[in-house]
Amino acid sequence: MNSTPTLRIASYNIQKCVGLDFRRQPQRIMQVLAGLRADIVVLQEADKRLPPRPAALPHFMLDEAGWQVVDLGGAGSLGWHGNAVIWRGDRINVRKTGHHDLPGFEPRGAVRAEFDTQIGPLRVMGMHLGLLPASRRQQITHIRRCDSDLEQMPTVWAGDFNEWSRQPVLDHLAPDMRFLPPVPSFPAAQPLGALDRIALGQGLKASGHGVHDVRPAHIASDHLPIWADLQRAA
Repeated sequence: MNSTPTLRIASYNIQKCVGLDFRRQPQRIMQVLAGLRADIVVLQEADKRLPPRPAALPHFMLDEAGWQVVDLGGAGSLGWHGNAVIWRGDRINVRKTGHHDLPGFEPRGAVRAEFDTQIGPLRVMGMHLGLLPASRRQQITHIRRCDSDLEQMPTVWAGDFNEWSRQPVLDHLAPDMRFLPPVPSFPAAQPLGALDRIALGQGLKASGHGVHDVRPAHIASDHLPIWADLQRAA
């Protein structure tokens, strides 16, 4: 039996809880989250679009299911710039949080949470990158610069990178991060594009990773969630 401590992280663009049937049903997102069996989940499009950007996934639903929400300073929102981080379990505690404005043609942001976990200290960077390739290049470079200014800590990036290419376009921009092999996650009903990605910094390895396509994930959002089981690297 493998006794190595493992932490499951997931990333899920929940499209404001509007499914492919154009119905806003947060309970379906909650079903998908339960099926993921993740310890930490990075969410994108977690808030409604117009100010004051209220949470699309109600806080009370997360509370009832045992999820805790990283406080990123958005009053009434679940996160910041639509990005949110949730976690559950008594082996995880939040150390610090933060967020970063990202350059580019569209307003975009990244969020940061530092945890004490069963695999040790862990920094999670959640992001939803722009639609334009030039913006994505700027944003990855900016996030990498932000990372380098912080205390050294095993780091994972997760989110909707909006990158259709299977070539290592993003990898070349962040050589200190290792992107896990892409898995198709969009569109949910018939996934073709690996838009959702996870990348690991030094000190981390993945014992497994994949896409979660168990119902109702095929209709709850236009993206399928992805996951990775993280361990400390030797």
